[in-house]
Amino acid sequence: MNKNQAPEPEFQAVNGKRLLFCFDEPELTGEAGLLALAEFEKGVGLFDKLADCLRDRRKGSLHGHRDLVAQRAMQIAAGDGDAAGCSRLRADPALKLAVGSEADLASQPTMSRLENRARPRDLLRMGYALGELFLDSFEGKAPAMIVIDMDPTAHLVYGQQQLSLFSSHVGDSCLMPFHVYDGVTGRLICATLRPGKVPAAREILALLKRIVPRIRSRFPDTRLMFRADSHHSKPEVMDWLGSKEVDWAVGQQPNNALRSLVADQIDQASSDWKLREKSLENAYPLRRYASVEYKAASWKQPRRVVCRIEAGPLGTDVRYVSTSLGEASARAIYEGVYCDRARAELMIKDHKLGLRSDRSPCRSACANQFRLTLHSAVYALLHRFREKALAGTALARACFQRIRIELLKLAARVETLKTRVKVHLPQSFRFKQVFASLAKGEEEKLA
Repeated sequence: MNKNQAPEPEFQAVNGKRLLFCFDEPELTGEAGLLALAEFEKGVGLFDKLADCLRDRRKGSLHGHRDLVAQRAMQIAAGDGDAAGCSRLRADPALKLAVGSEADLASQPTMSRLENRARPRDLLRMGYALGELFLDSFEGKAPAMIVIDMDPTAHLVYGQQQLSLFSSHVGDSCLMPFHVYDGVTGRLICATLRPGKVPAAREILALLKRIVPRIRSRFPDTRLMFRADSHHSKPEVMDWLGSKEVDWAVGQQPNNALRSLVADQIDQASSDWKLREKSLENAYPLRRYASVEYKAASWKQPRRVVCRIEAGPLGTDVRYVSTSLGEASARAIYEGVYCDRARAELMIKDHKLGLRSDRSPCRSACANQFRLTLHSAVYALLHRFREKALAGTALARACFQRIRIELLKLAARVETLKTRVKVHLPQSFRFKQVFASLAKGEEEKLA
């Protein structure tokens, strides 16, 4: 054994044979599945679009913005939420093929400088690029409806990050970026960093005024609806939505005036529950629905408020939803429209847990917004990859974590020849058809 070579680890013998481990294969990779995602990305052109948004002020740089964006995005898809893994994976043969580079990729300091180099105008252009990607995903066919689901979610921070505030609801210092999705398809519209506090009307309107006109410019006949929790039920927001002919179903904070309007229904539901509890040993909670016209002092006009009353062993619980929908029943609006916004929690789960996007370690708000934008771009890419390339497979409705474990984290041996590169995959790999369909799609494109 070479003196400089590390000793080979040895496990307990198997069937009388020594079990040794030799770490001496430079052309092996555990990220071969990224090549399928990279092949799919070529048809989308996402990395080129994001790189074009960045102004390159460097001189004599070794790595172009497109390669840096592609490298960082592919590492996020592979589960590396921070730039720390750049130095470890910069020579990985599959990652280099996915980026399209023969030389070693960027190191962690280079990637960290990229994160801190982005300026507000660069970030705004990148946000618009993601918005155009969302609109392009409909492939020119105007959807009947786009539901704008908006929800802030906490990013815990433990330093002196800009915009961080202590939230009594979260119980810690945090940022609370807006996540905005299409509630029908689950596709991401945008994600924007903001302080760790309850959103103000001007923050909500600033985002909606960028989203709604761009959707309308592409799909003027598409019906739009805004859904959010009660923190978004600001009079200015509802007035603006009404002026732009955007429907809404937004949670409404309870108050004594609202409760007095439905006091009879609440008392009736409570009485009915007591009768049911006496007659049935294991009675389920009783639900009733009501609809009232309500005008708060700060509202310019009365609006419809739907009320859900639930009486059960723990007492009576009442929830309110303000809505512009006048034709549907109170039950349909609450259960079929408003409660469906809970699907946005699954989208945020894929974004935060599946891609580790809730790590905001940079001090600068611009750097953290750049990180959030890249994670959002990977969300959009993986969501579209799941819709298109994984349709009909066992991963067609899988979360991003499962897709990563079963498809992207794929062991392979990369063989570099003079005129081609061969990637040797396991015979037992269960998703061979995904690679075959992507290769077939490329052949049809070239034909």
